[in-house]
Amino acid sequence: MGMGAARGAAGGWLPGERWRRVLFLALASVSFLISLILLFLSVPRLRLPSVVLPYTAAAASAVRRGPDAPPCLAYLLTGARGDGRRLLRLLLAVYHPRNRYVLHLSADAPDDERLSLAAGVATAAPAVGAFENVAVVGKPTAGTPVGSSGLAGTLRAAAVLLRLHADWDWFLTLNAADYPLVTQDDLIHVLSSVPRDLNFIDHTGDIGSKEPEKVQQIIVDAGIYLSGRTNFFRGTQKRPAPEAFKFFTGSPWVILNRRFIEYCVLAWENLPRILLMYFNNVIQPQEGYFQSVICNSLDFRNFTVNNDLRFVVRDDSAQTKPLFPSREHYGHMVDSGAPFARPFQENDPLLDQIDSNILKRWSHGPVPGAWCTGRKRWFSDPCSQWGNVNIVRPGPQAVMLHQYVNRTLEEAKSSSNSCRR
Repeated sequence: MGMGAARGAAGGWLPGERWRRVLFLALASVSFLISLILLFLSVPRLRLPSVVLPYTAAAASAVRRGPDAPPCLAYLLTGARGDGRRLLRLLLAVYHPRNRYVLHLSADAPDDERLSLAAGVATAAPAVGAFENVAVVGKPTAGTPVGSSGLAGTLRAAAVLLRLHADWDWFLTLNAADYPLVTQDDLIHVLSSVPRDLNFIDHTGDIGSKEPEKVQQIIVDAGIYLSGRTNFFRGTQKRPAPEAFKFFTGSPWVILNRRFIEYCVLAWENLPRILLMYFNNVIQPQEGYFQSVICNSLDFRNFTVNNDLRFVVRDDSAQTKPLFPSREHYGHMVDSGAPFARPFQENDPLLDQIDSNILKRWSHGPVPGAWCTGRKRWFSDPCSQWGNVNIVRPGPQAVMLHQYVNRTLEEAKSSSNSCRR
């Protein structure tokens, strides 16, 4: 598809220039595919600095997995240069010993920031070392959201999670600008009653006037083949809309079940590979790749919920970018019942308000849950000791979250805006 797209776009080029550009696009596509094929051959993660822990993995309570146990969530937390501290705070806000985590600072971040993040993770909470459920990517991708390097980073992290821990139920993507509005006890409790074959993914097949930019425009992301590069190049010609599959688009932030992630990474049939080659040259591919794969798949398209479970603030204009939440949005944001909100500015006072009023999180520790058994004192983190991590204790926010999820599932059953056929 990638080479075909290049040939289709080359009609107006001079012969010599045409073949150079065809070869250029082809090599970029092949490089992208090879990098994904090699995902399972290595797991590029930083080793967390060793620290003296009061508890070891042997002392940690056993974590039950499987359909009869509470769900296990696999988080990808992503950020760019300067986001190291925000990622650490986000990790502590969504941390639970049952879950799995991969943290990815894109290649534009300096190595010392990446090492500082790894050191912060290692000392953030004793449970991180005991349960060994957090990895920091040591060899990052460019992570350019406009180009395919961001999509490559997401698929790469998903492959790492499958390689390190193949026992989770849902894959969640969060950015440094995201923050939870519920505790992990709340979220795990509510998701325990949700069928685990569902995928929460905002999507639409109505591209409308955006087709020339989203579907027909050809770009090449330099970050795929040149380390640290964040620029991209636009093709001078456009390609026709694909006929082999229907193009879908939506929010880049997703909650996808493990079976579908395995389908995308392992690609036991051609559809994920074909679409991967096509989206290698699409602008903002993370807003269309997962949507197009799932909605064109006979096995998965009937297991979609058209909602990314995020609270965002938008004005009444035609702009698509969400606004930064302010204090006037706080009540509506909390009452919405959504488990996550975005995008927040760095050191936004609203984050402190969420920590204090909802999450009950201390400034330097994880959000307390039923797994934390230590005494809460001004000098002592209650999560420095733990008991049975298979028990969750939902709080008041879980009631609104349960209502929100039930409402979302009911809308999914009757929605004509889904990719179901």
